[in-house]
Amino acid sequence: MTIRQAAAVVGGTFACHEDLADKEVKTACGSDMMSDVMAFYHDGGILLTGLMNVQVIRTASLMDIDAVCFVRGKEPTEEIIELAQENNIPVFKTELPMFPACGKLYAAGIKGNGQEES
Repeated sequence: MTIRQAAAVVGGTFACHEDLADKEVKTACGSDMMSDVMAFYHDGGILLTGLMNVQVIRTASLMDIDAVCFVRGKEPTEEIIELAQENNIPVFKTELPMFPACGKLYAAGIKGNGQEES
């Protein structure tokens, strides 16, 4: 599935780098704790979060995460968008809470960290 298709699954709209949204992704991680993302998520893919600060983009860049999805209708700040643009990280947002957003992606074929493909 591409980042663009994943965004469509959760009814997402892009804040930046929609031009990079045709990249294939196979996994996703939902967390508001960037320390957990750094400790446990190593598959690239999409990070879903409700945390609204630049640490999200810094973590995504450090961990080679392919895209960031902000949940619960949260609007990324200009600072977040600028850093994402500098780091070539597509950012989109969805009105869905984190659990339903993760569930919809899982039902559409996105796996969690370390899961074998079916």
